Amino acid sequence: MKHGFIKVAAATPDIKVADVEYNTREICRLIDETAAQKSKVTVFPELCVTGYTCGDLFAQDLLVKAAKQAIRVIAEHTRGKDGLYFVGAPLSVDGALYNVAAAVSGGKVLGFTTKTFLPNYGEFYEMRHFRPGPREAEEILFDGEKVPFGPQILYVSDEIEELIVSAEICEDVWSPIPPSIRAAREGATVIVNCSASDETIGKTDYRNRLIAGQSARLICGYLYANAGEGESTTDLVFGGHNIIAENGSVLESSKCFQNGVIYSELDLNRIVSERRKNTTFQATAEKSLVRVPFHVMAEDTVLTRKISQMPFVPEEKEAREKCCEEILTIQSMGLKKRLDHTGTKHAVVGISGGLDSTLALLVTAKAFDALGLPRNGIEAVTMPCFGTTDRTYQNACKMSRKLGASLREIPIAASVEQHFRDIGHDMEDHSVTYENAQARERTQVLMDVANQNGGLVIGTGDMSELALGWATYNGDHMSMYGVNGSVPKTLVRHLVQYYADTCEDQELREVLYDVLDTPVSPELLPPKDGEIAQKTEDLVGPYELHDFFLYYFLRFGYEPDKIFRLAKYAFEGTYEETVIEKWLSTFCRRFFTQQFKRSCLPDGPKVGTVALSPRGDWRMPSDASFALWTRR
Repeated sequence: MKHGFIKVAAATPDIKVADVEYNTREICRLIDETAAQKSKVTVFPELCVTGYTCGDLFAQDLLVKAAKQAIRVIAEHTRGKDGLYFVGAPLSVDGALYNVAAAVSGGKVLGFTTKTFLPNYGEFYEMRHFRPGPREAEEILFDGEKVPFGPQILYVSDEIEELIVSAEICEDVWSPIPPSIRAAREGATVIVNCSASDETIGKTDYRNRLIAGQSARLICGYLYANAGEGESTTDLVFGGHNIIAENGSVLESSKCFQNGVIYSELDLNRIVSERRKNTTFQATAEKSLVRVPFHVMAEDTVLTRKISQMPFVPEEKEAREKCCEEILTIQSMGLKKRLDHTGTKHAVVGISGGLDSTLALLVTAKAFDALGLPRNGIEAVTMPCFGTTDRTYQNACKMSRKLGASLREIPIAASVEQHFRDIGHDMEDHSVTYENAQARERTQVLMDVANQNGGLVIGTGDMSELALGWATYNGDHMSMYGVNGSVPKTLVRHLVQYYADTCEDQELREVLYDVLDTPVSPELLPPKDGEIAQKTEDLVGPYELHDFFLYYFLRFGYEPDKIFRLAKYAFEGTYEETVIEKWLSTFCRRFFTQQFKRSCLPDGPKVGTVALSPRGDWRMPSDASFALWTRR
């Protein structure tokens, strides 16, 4: 359970309709398998003890008695195993038949969750055989022991505080008000669903969206086990489509028509943290649901779930392109509103030939198009100085011309040299003063040029730079509207790539591709043999690592030790552990010490779930200590 991870499973056994002994053996076999894989919570399909498609055989006393005996056998089979198991079965209580999820663990039956909503439409006719469960859980006798019986029973781990499990059955989650809502509001962090959902065209995708959506709504883990091959095909086919979801994301989804088990790890700490932050997740003040203790060992969990190296960037091409289009639109619409509100028909963009200024110029062009303003109202200003290379200079000029902006070149070397003489700084001293003086001179030039034509200075700095404080205070740190302020560096690259791939101008496309191939650099130190001498990632570390750290630090509030573990897992074979540890320490230190720069950021649009605006997402004292975050 280190760092909040627990292994979970959704299992579909091979069954034979009405062959309870065979089905019991298969269920027990999969219990053995999931226990060997150290699954702490495992869910099986609806009525899998008998088969969902028994029809009027459910009226046969022999089948019902056999199912009850199977529950006993399965419960006993869990003795000595470290897990909580939910198995679908029919159960007769006081002369009525109920569709239940039996919770078994440690050799005992812990409770029976009843199905609340019985479908009686289309191909379903459950009310012919079953009754809805009681409105509230009550106690029944099972083999002389009192056990809870009813909806929304909470199974509470004694050892793992965050692990509280509740069950619902198939149709329950399709209903307008699923029982899991109340269970989650009373503390359930994991919902399991014993299901028998037949396959029809398009249903697999719908099912994925449904379960992912419910896990998002409830900020929970959701385990869904579906009936599969072995059910009767008289009228229906069941595909065994199992799903493990967490807070809106499908962690694992099985292929249809292949019985078996899927596994993943739920991050309980993440779930609890998200609920804590989300003020619209209203926990119930008065707890009234039945709570049943169970025991599982708290132990380290081996990770198998997918951890992306670039959490800000969708992996699938279609999703990534959609994301890029949406972000470019959000950025341009934000700027459009600001230009329209101020009545401004001019914008000034400092263009260096690097990624950030390229993206800012592309966004500004889009905003001008949306306003119906001619693009020559965009003044693209290139300001060559000591570190400017011919490559970046030419790219800046070509790009500006191809986009239809007004290109203006204002060399600043002489101004900076005069400034050095004024303050008594040695030109050969290439310290931070040497670098920052150039950044501040460029900002002054941009502000004054904007004043000349009543324009707005468009900020180019991205969120990764803001997180690290990699910006000159009152230099490139400042603008009149920062369009890139909530876009991380790893995403900036993909946005420029997307624009290049989709634009119709071949010459512009080639320039943008070369920008993408250019090393990231502020170009504040003299070139070496005409090449860029100062590479940002050599100084502050790889942006892909820093963006990874930023995502998990800000989005979920993870501690550095957990971020380190995830980074080792995600970047295995890419970075050595010592490298990850070094740059994580750098990230934590710089993030805290550079807050003062973020406290006075210019306005700019939020584009994703993580942002650093001091007016919106991130309010932090500038003098907060980083001691806790660097103590490993």
